[in-house]
Amino acid sequence: MDCCEKLTPEFTGEPEIISGNKVIGRRTALKGLAGLASGIIFVSKKNAYGQGRQVLLAFCGQLLCVIPYEVTRARGHFADEGLDVRLVYTRGGSVAMQALVGGSVDYAGTSFDVALQAYSRGAKIVRFASTGRLPLFALASAPKTAKEIRSLKDLENRSVGVSGLGNADHTLVLYLMRRAGADPNRVRFATIGANLLDALRLGQVDAGMVQEPALTLITGAGGGVIANFMDIDEANRHLGGAYEFMGVAVRAEERERRKDEMTGLARALARGLRDTRTIAVKEAVAALPKELITGGNRDRLATILERYRRSLYPDNVKIDLAATNRVADAHKAAGLLAPSVDYKPLLDLSIVGN
Repeated sequence: MDCCEKLTPEFTGEPEIISGNKVIGRRTALKGLAGLASGIIFVSKKNAYGQGRQVLLAFCGQLLCVIPYEVTRARGHFADEGLDVRLVYTRGGSVAMQALVGGSVDYAGTSFDVALQAYSRGAKIVRFASTGRLPLFALASAPKTAKEIRSLKDLENRSVGVSGLGNADHTLVLYLMRRAGADPNRVRFATIGANLLDALRLGQVDAGMVQEPALTLITGAGGGVIANFMDIDEANRHLGGAYEFMGVAVRAEERERRKDEMTGLARALARGLRDTRTIAVKEAVAALPKELITGGNRDRLATILERYRRSLYPDNVKIDLAATNRVADAHKAAGLLAPSVDYKPLLDLSIVGN
């Protein structure tokens, strides 16, 4: 799922979609999405490489998630497939999934957590391409406890900050502690919201699940790293391998009609992923809409991307079944997915030749 959302979103009512500083509903979105291409926070700028069949692809605005999509757009790979892809930024993957299920957009790019929970709650969707293979989290200790908390076992009888109970970061801690032979029932979880940095830096919690750039900032302040799941070597050690994260879903009833379009979208994203892993990192950062990183530190973002890009992003869009199993196992361990749920029909492995 997204980094700061609940895993059990409701798929009824009108999804909130950001349009500048306004929030619009499904009916308005259906009428107005195509005309808002210049609204960067809402829909990424018009394809500069020519017209094509317009496609609306919604996702959250987490930078490390969206970089391959913006690189794909900026380098003309969507246009090469005859697609004018408008990238719709929403308030998290759950809202992107609501927009897909409600018919406001053609595709949704979300974490596998969001797709899995949506499917288990009756959403008629299929996921056909993967663009991220690791969760965007690290488990860090506060500066005052860095010397005392070095392992998952050390979290027992400590306070751990998470964005919310039932969120992806909380689910992952439960799963990892059980894998490590630690007892998560002996942890005091503090629900802090998306911004854990200050609570961790000030020692209000002993450890916490953070993202970048919070990880860089907290380690710079003397905090420690217990496990960094954005690094493929550490993910192999702690998770047993990749952990399916970002990917693209479509409404199941439209699969046959959109099959050629889905194939073209997947081909374009595959080229974009390879570019994201190999082009000059400053060129990848330059592909992002300037409004998305206004006020941010571009040099820090470039450093972070250079560090993680070969770990976070696969070199193709094939769905890794072992990676999806790890996510499902984590959900089951956290009590968020019934053991009897068969999620395999959620996966369409035919589009990219799995």
